[in-house]
Amino acid sequence: MTPAPARPAPRVPALYATEVRHTRSAPVRYGLRHRTYLWLVDVDDLPVLPRVLRPLARFDARDHFSGAAPGLRAGLDAYLASQGVHGADGRALMLAHARVLGHVFNPLTLYWCHARSGRLVCVVAEVHNTYGERHCYLLRPDDRGGDRGGGAAAEDFEVAKDFYVSPFFGVEGSYRMRLPLPGDRLDLTVQLRHADGSRPLTATVRGTHRPAGTRALLAALLRNPWPTAGVSLGIRRHGIRLRLKGLPVQPRPTRPARPVQEDAL
Repeated sequence: MTPAPARPAPRVPALYATEVRHTRSAPVRYGLRHRTYLWLVDVDDLPVLPRVLRPLARFDARDHFSGAAPGLRAGLDAYLASQGVHGADGRALMLAHARVLGHVFNPLTLYWCHARSGRLVCVVAEVHNTYGERHCYLLRPDDRGGDRGGGAAAEDFEVAKDFYVSPFFGVEGSYRMRLPLPGDRLDLTVQLRHADGSRPLTATVRGTHRPAGTRALLAALLRNPWPTAGVSLGIRRHGIRLRLKGLPVQPRPTRPARPVQEDAL
């Protein structure tokens, strides 16, 4: 079989005007749609904005991993080392919200970690919940669902769920994730699967690439003046609606976690 041609490296820094959709099928049917924008950046070459615009996009190491590393690359490397990952010393691309006007909230941050040869070593999916906790899932190219003989693509992963995110789901089940490296289009899917075969939640993120210049950032801010706060408020608003529909709250397990420090300046 002839191997698929390698995808061209994405142009960074980039902005993706995105639409996020969540579809719940059980125990009640419910859907939501939210428009925002996300950054794709090289953790070794973060964008430097004009001084007057810096409060509108800041990337802080304290918002990721342990929160104590001196930089994003150092935090990523420390996490990979703790998981026994070696050879991810090439390009590392991060898809996330930037800190805007002192506030940040990233339900999902993704890191595509490569070897110096350009080979994808792993993807790190860093999940934040609204309780101020964060957790990372390490996804390797051979941790894929489906037919391991070639029916599953290198961007398909399956991992056991072990972090409490929504108050309406416990920590049972697994995630099936489709996380291709963004290019001209961003096209991500995360699906929650339970042992009985049900798939109660599917989340998608779709977006279009824009070079991250000053004009593109200002245009994105005009469409979404305070995107990270909008995400936080939207999650809480939809949570209230689901509770009013009679959806029971699942108890949150006690676990040590790092604070997200949403409102720190």
